[in-house]
Amino acid sequence: MKRSRRTKIVATLGPASDTPEMIAKLFRAGVDVFRLNMSHLPREKLPEKVEAIRAVEREFKRPIGILVDLQGPKLRLGAFAEGFAMIENGASFVLDGDPTPGDVHRCYLPHPEILSALEPGHSVIIDDGKLRLTVTEVSEARAVTRVEVGGRISNRKGVSLPHTVIPLPAMTDKDRGDLEAGLNVGADWIAVSFVQRPEDVAEVKKVCAGRALVMAKIEKPQALTRLDEIMEISDGVMVARGDLGVEMPLEQVPGVQKRITRSARRLGKPVVVATQMLESMITAPVPTRAEVSDVATAVYEGADAVMLSAESASGAFPLEAIAMMSRIAEEVERDALYWSIIRAQNSTPDHTAADAIAAAAHQMVDALDLEAIMAWTHSGSTALRLSRERPNATVIALTPKRETARRLAIAWGTHPIVTNDASDVDDMAFRAAKFAVRERFAEVGDRIIVVAGVPFGTPGATNLVRIAFITREHAAKA
Repeated sequence: MKRSRRTKIVATLGPASDTPEMIAKLFRAGVDVFRLNMSHLPREKLPEKVEAIRAVEREFKRPIGILVDLQGPKLRLGAFAEGFAMIENGASFVLDGDPTPGDVHRCYLPHPEILSALEPGHSVIIDDGKLRLTVTEVSEARAVTRVEVGGRISNRKGVSLPHTVIPLPAMTDKDRGDLEAGLNVGADWIAVSFVQRPEDVAEVKKVCAGRALVMAKIEKPQALTRLDEIMEISDGVMVARGDLGVEMPLEQVPGVQKRITRSARRLGKPVVVATQMLESMITAPVPTRAEVSDVATAVYEGADAVMLSAESASGAFPLEAIAMMSRIAEEVERDALYWSIIRAQNSTPDHTAADAIAAAAHQMVDALDLEAIMAWTHSGSTALRLSRERPNATVIALTPKRETARRLAIAWGTHPIVTNDASDVDDMAFRAAKFAVRERFAEVGDRIIVVAGVPFGTPGATNLVRIAFITREHAAKA
């Protein structure tokens, strides 16, 4: 299936969309990668959902990426004697280690590590920002706070700590079990929630050991202080704007989104923009104008992918949301302004042969007005280097490894194909031309660029670029 856009779409599966029939419809509508959210998906259901996606993959004969999103450490309050309490602005409210049900004066916080990490002046945000407390004094067993924004506080509401580095690993015991289950069923990407430091990503990568790529979700302000280190160790990043908007001033989130997107592009690592992109389509068949503009902004900025959460997982219009997101991306990419923005952001190639060849291929596309760059790739690094350049041509990634093709499904402008590795340079050029015709990216008389590494099958050895002409023989063999 040839997509008419280069920006990819990630869709979350859920009650509204996780039947085999609906997964097929979503893929046909434009989904490139399916997200399985372990915050809501029982572990024992994971193999069933993955098999449903793989069945669609077999039906359409196209690689489909699967992103398993770990829940991460969820911080929550304890219970209240009456189920809730009303706390007023300016009042004193205590968080402590006593499991006794709470009242208007205090509440159990079942996370002693938080109490030990809090300091006077730190903010405590409850229930996605509906209530806000400021710590005034702390001891080992309790934290006294002043209520800045009061209201109804109730059982098990979430707690966010924008100023506190919590001495918790990014993976809980549940996450470890979910991670192993995800790797066992062949997940392509693992998303790590609530990353605060590079060690959080390193821990997951160690367990993955190359069986899946690891994506850091940037959703805590603490991650921004070490963003360069986190991005360096990650295989990709997600701008999780929902939690970011809870823990930091909302007006700062757009700037953070641009900063992360541009940093990821410079590093050549896939970046996904997520959360509330078409939020109103959970209940309405059309989005707001502001939401359309929001999605378009992410596309203009050159994000590899845009993501739907509840819109596709539990909303009333999952297919319409996918179709709308796809149309927005297509329209943006037809705009001349889009390409001027993309090119203005291109960075200087690294001092390696592979990066020099990727940059040269980009220039050749512009000079010769070509439609396709055929990239023979084993690990996927060649295709990702070409994707980083954001050429005005599709990067057709030819790989003998199915897992590589699936991982590349999230990368901007890539069209992965699973095929046997080339046997020699002539075979490389001939089959590249054949696939370009078969996938409808070229026709007889056109030219294509072929990029590869010699000797074939050597990961990361990109050292060859060649121009090939499409002949009738290529078309006959396609």
